[in-house]
Amino acid sequence: MNVIFDIAVIGGGIMGCGAALRLSEGGMNTVVLEQGDIGQGASGVNAGTLSMQIKRVKLMPYAIKGHEMWEKMGDQVGFHRTGGYTLAFNDKEADLLHERMSMKKEAGANIEFVSPDKIISSEPHLSKKIVAASYCPDDGYANSSLTGQYYRNRLRELDVSYIEKFGVTDILEHEEGWKICSGARTVVAKRILLAAGGWCKKLAAMIGADLPIRARINTVTVTERAPQLLSSILGHATGLLTMKQKENGTILIGGGWQGKGTPEQGRGQIDIKNLIPNLQLAKFVIPALANIRVIRSWTGFEANVPDFYPLAGKLANRDNAFILGCVRGGYTIGPYISKLMGDFILGRETEMPLFDPSRDIIEGRLI
Repeated sequence: MNVIFDIAVIGGGIMGCGAALRLSEGGMNTVVLEQGDIGQGASGVNAGTLSMQIKRVKLMPYAIKGHEMWEKMGDQVGFHRTGGYTLAFNDKEADLLHERMSMKKEAGANIEFVSPDKIISSEPHLSKKIVAASYCPDDGYANSSLTGQYYRNRLRELDVSYIEKFGVTDILEHEEGWKICSGARTVVAKRILLAAGGWCKKLAAMIGADLPIRARINTVTVTERAPQLLSSILGHATGLLTMKQKENGTILIGGGWQGKGTPEQGRGQIDIKNLIPNLQLAKFVIPALANIRVIRSWTGFEANVPDFYPLAGKLANRDNAFILGCVRGGYTIGPYISKLMGDFILGRETEMPLFDPSRDIIEGRLI
């Protein structure tokens, strides 16, 4: 390819595509480079939960804006606003629930505390052992399997170039900026944006940046089609469970239980020792699941750094290299923070601050 692009975005998920669209709208000749297919990495294999109750307190304003963008996408991404409950089953969990949800409510989330009786009247199939609960009417979900189709269509509408099956093997300095290699294939761009999730650490190392990125291997499970057991999305006070029942009757079960593997090895593997307690917790919350079969489980990588805040900005000592990743709750926040990232690269004032990758990153508490 002989074209010299203004910027190459490495990573074709929500954040990479969202930033590419914003950059193209701002006049930059942009190309998206994706090692697989657009939207089929972490953006396409997660459970699609859009819940304010599982977002970090300081990221709540970004989550609210991202949620608004998902709602505007509507049917194109299978958006549903169902409302959502977060449940506690003992006094320790109830204290944790009240602490976390009170802070999130103060940060702007539309959250209220509700009685167990009120929940059971709305969701009669839930366990009767609920001690405390919170509710957010804005919670819902989108269909992550539609993510790639949506963003591919948007890239085409704006005539943004994208190359799939372009696994980056090297990034070299070039007189025009950067030469990005995928075996014998090369792309030249004046700037690069790393937006490849769990693969960002390896990519950053190619240009001499050592970033403290870690990858979680989250597991998601889907059941066979079941009778109507659930109309809202569910979460657990510990964060170890999410559940939703889709229109076709299948139930998606998540909660961050870990699989095996690394991004460098390809797709992760299921760890049965972690899958079983995830399903046991789901069955405890909805006892009728004992009669429902699991169809399959799969994994997806979620990148983070020790303080659990995003990396979003310019890489140190590089005026033409940027990174966007490690966003906790990246599915919800992705459309909005990618818009901010595009504005930042375009030299515009951002509506909300970004997260300097060069900051001192220390171990943080995940709230």
